[in-house]
Amino acid sequence: MATVKLLDDAEAEAIPAVKAVFDDIRAVRKSDFVNNFWRGLGNDPALLKRTWEGLKAVMMTEGALDPLVREMIYIAVSTANGCSYCIHSHTAAAKAKGMTDAQHAELLAVIGLAGQTNHLVTAMQIPVDPEFDVGSR
Repeated sequence: MATVKLLDDAEAEAIPAVKAVFDDIRAVRKSDFVNNFWRGLGNDPALLKRTWEGLKAVMMTEGALDPLVREMIYIAVSTANGCSYCIHSHTAAAKAKGMTDAQHAELLAVIGLAGQTNHLVTAMQIPVDPEFDVGSR
């Protein structure tokens, strides 16, 4: 159950700043669907706008990473952070961008392995090898 009210379309329409963001979400995504994350953020129009603008700047612009890779990274980070909502949302987005079942399975294998080895190295407190310290190069 949400800890905040999820604004319905009528409530969003009554708040010009929220309506503007919802209209932009619909236009950018070419869909009438505005998901619950944005509806919850609508309770704070400034946060809604700031978060939407940030998402567009990172996830929806041309860059060195293609859109599918960005979604797959988002899935991995969301898994590490334990965010079920974002795992579902970005898995759906990745599939819409062409992620195959084989790619998803491989992604899950990488996430699982990284989680395991991260926990092991943390438990053992292994020092970083000087060869891996790219910041000093």
